[in-house]
Amino acid sequence: MSIKKVVRYGEPSLRQPSKEVHKVSQKVKNLVADMLDTMYAQNGVGLAAPQIGENYRIFVIDVSTGDEPLNPIVFINPKIIKKSGACISHEGCLSFPEAFTDVKRYANVMVKALDRNGRSFVLEAKDGTLLARAIQHEFDHLDGVLFVDHVINRFEAEEVLKKFNLPPLEIDKILDEPELSEKIDELLKEKVEKEGKN
Repeated sequence: MSIKKVVRYGEPSLRQPSKEVHKVSQKVKNLVADMLDTMYAQNGVGLAAPQIGENYRIFVIDVSTGDEPLNPIVFINPKIIKKSGACISHEGCLSFPEAFTDVKRYANVMVKALDRNGRSFVLEAKDGTLLARAIQHEFDHLDGVLFVDHVINRFEAEEVLKKFNLPPLEIDKILDEPELSEKIDELLKEKVEKEGKN
């Protein structure tokens, strides 16, 4: 298929909620193929349809590394049906070239979606694995939410965005996540205590 241009942070379209897919048509299958081609061309772990300017609830992920065979997973009309735990995730995004910062994520997620043939499946990802974090990251894109909205250190993130000539944080978009913040604070405290003992 073809490699598409990835929409960059600052484009209003990244903030638009996406539409449900009513039928896994040939057009949708072609879009999925383009998304996979684009993700691999950019060495990405995941890509959501809005990132290539398509306003549909679709994302693709492949967390295979090194010599492992490619293992693309296609999610159409995904729904996160369970989430628990917390972890700190050092994330970047193809729409934010080269910029990485720490964000809050759930450690465990269960997602229900349709595959590229329109068959329903349920997938569970645990323990803050790359897959668990990638699912949340890509799912957010479908609601117009970006990874920097989950930022842990606002000032650090601002510096990173500035360094790579990206627009500043949209302060009004930063999410208030009291439950997750509390769990993250506990994790940070444990880390400090552990480092103190070593």
